[in-house]
Amino acid sequence: MKKQSIKTGTKDPAKTDSGQLGSTTPQQWQGILKARALALAQMPEQAGPTESIEVVIFQLAYETYGIETAWVREVYPLKDLTPLPCTPGFVAGIVNVRGQVISVIDIKKFFDLPEKGLTDLNKVIILSNGVMEFGILADSVVEVKSIPLNKIQAGLPTLTGIREDYLRGITAERLVILDAAKLLTDSNIIVHEECA
Repeated sequence: MKKQSIKTGTKDPAKTDSGQLGSTTPQQWQGILKARALALAQMPEQAGPTESIEVVIFQLAYETYGIETAWVREVYPLKDLTPLPCTPGFVAGIVNVRGQVISVIDIKKFFDLPEKGLTDLNKVIILSNGVMEFGILADSVVEVKSIPLNKIQAGLPTLTGIREDYLRGITAERLVILDAAKLLTDSNIIVHEECA
């Protein structure tokens, strides 16, 4: 009666049926080593995609800020800004965007940041939550970038006062991410003053 054996795993071509190294040719060795090298070079499986947010990155008074694109309706070049009388200093004025009048807020003044002056690079980032809509003045728009949530830390002790109130977080590259949802629902931004 013949014995049957159950074999598991893969057979190493470098070994003969007796389990000893056989007369393997140099070409076979090359193939074996190449197969092993390819197996070892495989990238380890990732734990899964990390959650991230997409932000519009812009400059404000020599600092870099970001705001989540989920709240950004559009970025519009600053042109024909009309100042409004009897409004707080942080209200830069209004612009006409394709027939719609949009209020523009200079958050540099709102955050007590140094003035830089208006240039051709200035943009209006129009924020909207479906109820409230206004534009914020940016010195320039740099890019749109996806940032993993685990790269955003709570904040810095140097960011105090009103900036801290509207802060969502900050990255290791010192990108300050603003909380657009809070900006859009803050009653301090709504102007109730009337001219005499």
